[in-house]
Amino acid sequence: MGTDTANHPNHRPEAANGKGASRQRAREASAEIELRGHIIDSYILPRVWGAIEDAGAHFRVVEMQVGQSETEPSYARIEVIAHSKKRLTELLNQLQQLGAMPAAPRDIRTARVTQPGVLPDDFYSTTNLPTFVSLDGRWIEVERIEMDVAILIDRAAGRAMACPMHEARVGDEVVVGFDGVRVEPLERPRQREVFGFMQGGASSERAKALAIAEVAEAMRAARAHGGKILFVLGPAVVHTAAREHIATLIRRGYIQTIFGGNAIIAHDIEAAMFGTSLGIDLKTGQPVEHGHRNHLRAINAVRAAGSLEAARAQGLLGNGIVAAALDHGVELVLAGSIRDDGPMPGVITDSMVAQNRMRAAVQGIEVAVMAASMLHAIATGNMLPATVHCVVVDINPAVVTKLADRGTTQAMGLVTDVELFLQALAETLK
Repeated sequence: MGTDTANHPNHRPEAANGKGASRQRAREASAEIELRGHIIDSYILPRVWGAIEDAGAHFRVVEMQVGQSETEPSYARIEVIAHSKKRLTELLNQLQQLGAMPAAPRDIRTARVTQPGVLPDDFYSTTNLPTFVSLDGRWIEVERIEMDVAILIDRAAGRAMACPMHEARVGDEVVVGFDGVRVEPLERPRQREVFGFMQGGASSERAKALAIAEVAEAMRAARAHGGKILFVLGPAVVHTAAREHIATLIRRGYIQTIFGGNAIIAHDIEAAMFGTSLGIDLKTGQPVEHGHRNHLRAINAVRAAGSLEAARAQGLLGNGIVAAALDHGVELVLAGSIRDDGPMPGVITDSMVAQNRMRAAVQGIEVAVMAASMLHAIATGNMLPATVHCVVVDINPAVVTKLADRGTTQAMGLVTDVELFLQALAETLK
């Protein structure tokens, strides 16, 4: 149905008569966009209007149809007017990320890679939202979507794939510009869904029991149909004596993949061998004499064994995280850093190799729990599609909000002690 927007604060006012107004209209550029879906209750339409206003541009609603039921989508056709063609192009690119499409879409434009690992200047940089490209008049979904990568086109196979910059090869055909690209923003769920308790960002005042129950329900749902659950772990999981809860969740089948660094397994194995973490007795909380050497002794012992598996056979791993992961086939992707001691066998010291291993491992992940980790959590968030349910748990609110600041806007946060969270989660999933 049509709608009158003359009184809307974002609506373009009629220009005054006179030569000045005529010159202004001559310089202006306009284009029509379309929005489809649950664009009103998902706040997509208001966000589009807000973006137009923030850009100093105007709009005119050409047509609007409002869905009359929860399942019926809405539709809007809007003319966007900017003060120059350049500004209009920039604005249309921005609106595209919110789900807007040109009213007359065109096929993608592409260019060839001419240097290994170097993309064409105008390459399209992705978001982590579901993305489609128009190829020969047909919309195809971009596979393995993640943020901040290019789109590789395989015309023979009729496929489009996310392509990190360092993987671009000479002759590869990649998307340039914004023509023929469609981004689908996440719509507000029609019913209350898992993780609904966390809407609104990070807070230390959330109802913890409700939060944990909802995370547990998401994990149950994923496991029920074979979806994978990822835990990203920082060494504080061991320092706070929470390792036994992770091992319990592994044994119950609630963790299929673990991301971390050298520290998480070094301190887990230190705890198994010496009962300490960074030289602190995990039972008494007191420092142990010469305990600062224990993590080095643990690393040295495993290096002498030759591998984590060999160390497990020699009885060095106890019943902690690494032991449970090896016993239950959990995939461990351990990305090292410049500050690592040792490192432990199995830690990937080449960052590009680690990236590729992580990218392969996140396929099929439905729930990601990031516990007491900042750098690995941010790296993981950059690789996850926006459709993955993410929860980041940390005692530091800055860590919880930083993930969203880095672009993983679907990640919701819980500010709490990680040991208490993991203990209650394991108890809920008993």
